[in-house]
Amino acid sequence: MLEEVWAGLAVAFGSGMLIGIDRERDKDQGGHQEPAGIRSFTLAALAGAMAQTQGDALVVAIGALSVLMLAAIAYWRSYTQDPGLITELSLFATYLIGVLAVRSPALGAGCAAAVAALLASRERLHRLSTELLSDREVRDIVMLAALALVVVPLVPDRAMPWLGHMNLRSLAVLVVLILALQGAGHVATRWLGQHPGLAAAGFFSGFVSSTATVATMGTKARTQPDHPWPYAAAGVMSTAATWVQALVMTAAIAPGAVPLLAPVCAAGAVAALAGGLLLMRHAGHGKLEAVPVESQALRLREALVVAGLLSLVALLVSWAQEHFGASGLYAGIALAALADAHAPVASTAALFGAGSIGAATLVLCVLLALSCNAGSRTVVAAVAGGPRYAAAVGASLLASTLWAWAVAAVMGTLS
Repeated sequence: MLEEVWAGLAVAFGSGMLIGIDRERDKDQGGHQEPAGIRSFTLAALAGAMAQTQGDALVVAIGALSVLMLAAIAYWRSYTQDPGLITELSLFATYLIGVLAVRSPALGAGCAAAVAALLASRERLHRLSTELLSDREVRDIVMLAALALVVVPLVPDRAMPWLGHMNLRSLAVLVVLILALQGAGHVATRWLGQHPGLAAAGFFSGFVSSTATVATMGTKARTQPDHPWPYAAAGVMSTAATWVQALVMTAAIAPGAVPLLAPVCAAGAVAALAGGLLLMRHAGHGKLEAVPVESQALRLREALVVAGLLSLVALLVSWAQEHFGASGLYAGIALAALADAHAPVASTAALFGAGSIGAATLVLCVLLALSCNAGSRTVVAAVAGGPRYAAAVGASLLASTLWAWAVAAVMGTLS
């Protein structure tokens, strides 16, 4: 018991020092004096730790109230020079970290590191919020946070037999993931420049629909029939996202299947990424259309359409498996994958999570879905982008699919 108390006191001392160093360095900046520095923060953390060692909640509360009163007095004396509350709030947080360090040294140390990192990143965060992110992107971030923190926890966390054994909360999490990836792709396109940004946009758009991305990039490639490689690179990058998406969806719906699919999906994704990078290198530095700053980052309608498609296909595939056995399952997977690979992969993972199919069937169905979808994407590439664009995209799809099948065969997951 005594060793735990000493460990907590040591963590509190180090936490106060760590946070106080940042405040000490900030003291003389901006032509004003901060009300607290390294000694004040260290003492606040130790005070919290010593209060907690007394084992009396009233002592801890009195200590917290005292720190709050001191912070309020310091703010009142310095607000004309510095109207911000960052130092005062940090001082109170440091006291609470001292209290936490005695109860859980590891958690206290982690919180201290997080606070110190937040304080040290003030300039980067200021630049991110005022220069790098547009007003529309900030609104999209708020909407995404509301969906993730408010809506998702309210969705029932149980499998629905009428929905092909899909878990409603897992479906909601997938919608949030799709929106997050949309936003990441949008920001990457603006920040990375034209060619890398276009490839990043292709990759992240593939999490929504690789088929639609291949078609969109093919349409743009027709405007440069002699040099379609930048758009082919983006289309190929979207095929890499399909492999990653398969693993992400499986992890959200049936976590137990991840060890089975991880090597197979990793092999397909790496092969597709290699093809995309080769095409990017071959693309050169031609002029491409820039992404507008105020363009839409999150497309909720598309994410909801994907979720609806997942639910419908999960229901149909489950029905086919129950009424026609393995042959019905494989036929349903293949037909559904001609339009999009995400839905049959999700439905297969739901069946595996419900115990309706085994491991070998799961891997076979996922590979069948991605292979059939690769064929349909090759046709789409030929129609939308012409022969040179289709050759580049089709070769990458073939290589990644064959490589994934080979890894599955070598690992013996198909039997």
